Amino acid sequence: MHRHAIPPARFFSQVPNEIIRHPRLSSDAVRLLLWQLSLPDSASEPLYESAQRAGIKKAAFNRAKGQLIAEGYLHEWRRQDRSGRWSRPQVISNVPLTADEAIAVRDGHVREPLPTAPKPAVGEPSPRAVGRSPENTEGNTSHPPHPSHPLAERGAQALAAVAHGERRLRLSGRDLRQLAPLAGEWLLRGATLADLRDALTSGLPERVHSPAGITRDRLVRKMPDPAPAPVAAPAPNPLRTCSGPCGRVFRPAVDEERCRDCRLAAGAPYDTSGSIAATRRGMAAVREALGLTPHITPT
Repeated sequence: MHRHAIPPARFFSQVPNEIIRHPRLSSDAVRLLLWQLSLPDSASEPLYESAQRAGIKKAAFNRAKGQLIAEGYLHEWRRQDRSGRWSRPQVISNVPLTADEAIAVRDGHVREPLPTAPKPAVGEPSPRAVGRSPENTEGNTSHPPHPSHPLAERGAQALAAVAHGERRLRLSGRDLRQLAPLAGEWLLRGATLADLRDALTSGLPERVHSPAGITRDRLVRKMPDPAPAPVAAPAPNPLRTCSGPCGRVFRPAVDEERCRDCRLAAGAPYDTSGSIAATRRGMAAVREALGLTPHITPT
């Protein structure tokens, strides 16, 4: 499914200068992006078909697609319908979109023009409102993929964000999908995007020959420890029947055998088997831990 943000007018496409002059997009990535943006809003041509028509080979297509994802021009998701078939909805735009903006375009919640690129050159056409195009099922298959990590999508977005700021760690779309579960595990264990960025980029060699390899190594080797399980609150003491004359049911604070009213009615200053005795034991333990002289209570 493609949803074009700022679809082209007839016979020409509106292309921000930022795309043409982009320092991190290869010529194949620019050509693939421009090809998709040139399609009419009613088109449903999968990205790989555009690459074939544009003469972009498979390896170059994977690199170009990864660059477009990393720079925010391409967003994609994986969905399964009720029949078990999988599709890969995509959003392609002529301005970089955040994950939230792309979801809004995908779901049809955007009606106003999206934020545009830096101030355009004089005479450049102004952007049109966001439009949508029909669904297609790029990569459809009746066989579901391996179960994915619950935070795999967020992990892929985090890796793309890191790659956006560090050219030595530029990853292809395939690399992002393969490494996303590892990054998702980092997030599940409480790591932040800043934690992930610091672990992946600190101390990088001047030249990285395998961005995917060094990223995988650091994700595995520096994986944070699992978040500690929350400590369960102690269970309340069970209810018991008061041994005094009232016979009521009450919940003892420690191990009292009579309810508060019966203890007061009996004129007992304290109950040696109850909470006061337990409090004294606790105070004695505190004194001992602090090295204080024990206080002897006369009997």
